[in-house]
Amino acid sequence: MTSWNPSDNGHAVLSDHDSFINGPPHNTFARMRREDPLARCDGGEFEDYWSLTRYEDIITYNRNFELLSSSRGIRLEDQSYEEYLARRTFQETDPPEHTHMRMLVGKAFSRRVIAEYEKTIRELCDEILDQSLPLGEFDAVKEIARQLPMRMLGQIIGVPDEDLDWLVTKGDELIAASDPEYASPLAMDDSDEYRLLPFRSPAGAELYDYAKELIKDKADRNEQSGVLELITQPNAQGEVISDTEFRNFFCLVVAAGNDTTRYALSASLHALANKPELLKKLQQADGDLWDTATEEMIRWASPTMHFRRTAMRDFELYGKNVREGDKVLFWFVSGNRDETQFDNPFEIDLTRNPNRHMAFGQGGPHVCLGMWLARLEVRLLLQALVGRVKSIRQAGKHEFLRSNFVGGIKRLPLFVELKSS
Repeated sequence: MTSWNPSDNGHAVLSDHDSFINGPPHNTFARMRREDPLARCDGGEFEDYWSLTRYEDIITYNRNFELLSSSRGIRLEDQSYEEYLARRTFQETDPPEHTHMRMLVGKAFSRRVIAEYEKTIRELCDEILDQSLPLGEFDAVKEIARQLPMRMLGQIIGVPDEDLDWLVTKGDELIAASDPEYASPLAMDDSDEYRLLPFRSPAGAELYDYAKELIKDKADRNEQSGVLELITQPNAQGEVISDTEFRNFFCLVVAAGNDTTRYALSASLHALANKPELLKKLQQADGDLWDTATEEMIRWASPTMHFRRTAMRDFELYGKNVREGDKVLFWFVSGNRDETQFDNPFEIDLTRNPNRHMAFGQGGPHVCLGMWLARLEVRLLLQALVGRVKSIRQAGKHEFLRSNFVGGIKRLPLFVELKSS
């Protein structure tokens, strides 16, 4: 078996972020799929939980929101009901409440609307590669993978370019706080002052203040403010989003809308640098191959590694009794390497079809809102890149994010040789 994590002995503690410091512990997930597909796991500083690791089980139970609910939180951490209400986004709700909120924002991320950004994304890709590739040797995450979703974030929510780096830094402080490199210094004391903020981070308050000021400024100038303006409009019943809902949604867009695509791109760039045959195939690819290749790169990356659900009543599976109130984690990163669903899952097959991966949380009402944007960004960036380079190789050791929630390569030194003009 091929694994990115040489330190994984097959018995990694999944609640420990250090178990992911060299990449996902795929040896552990493979063992669990074979021997213990509903495993009772040590929660570390939190209560113990169950892990679902087989593809078909995750798909089946992700659909059953009445049994396994999102309405108690989607992360491993324990939280009070007060904290849940203060921090939740529509991700932490079930239908019909989830459907109601999703309808407010969903049209801004529809396939049709996102397709209209293709020209903009192509131009951004050219700008990014114009700046990075002539360097010859560089950190591909910093210079490429971070840049495209960050700049598209500005397009989607309507913020000035000069604010984007600050916004993405704050997003990292939210979603990647388990990594000391990204954790906010203010949050290190674990103060109760922040317990009602998104991800228990002071960055949530800073982002909220920024979003309120942004909306006010644009209203004063009678300017459009992207998706933010859309979600603040009254619905057919005259209802408007609350201040707390607005704050949490803005934080979600800034964090999740940037990090997951960044790590999908960094995994793709790592693959191209270490598997030269992939670069050659993509340089000769037609439209059909680009369709399948994009999906395969996203499956391979699996940036969102798990979501948590909570049992709403007792049930039995694999002879084990899950009790009402128990936490159950869906390990999407394991499902995307399930040998019963994918032939040779530890190989990148650019022609894989069908490819019903679960990188976007497929199988239930919570399928990723930004999946069409992520697909388009990955495809167009890779198309622009392979058209310019003769070769790509890794120039130094890569580093993974210290997180069991959102995973990916945070630093990737590359050397590129450009095609002759």
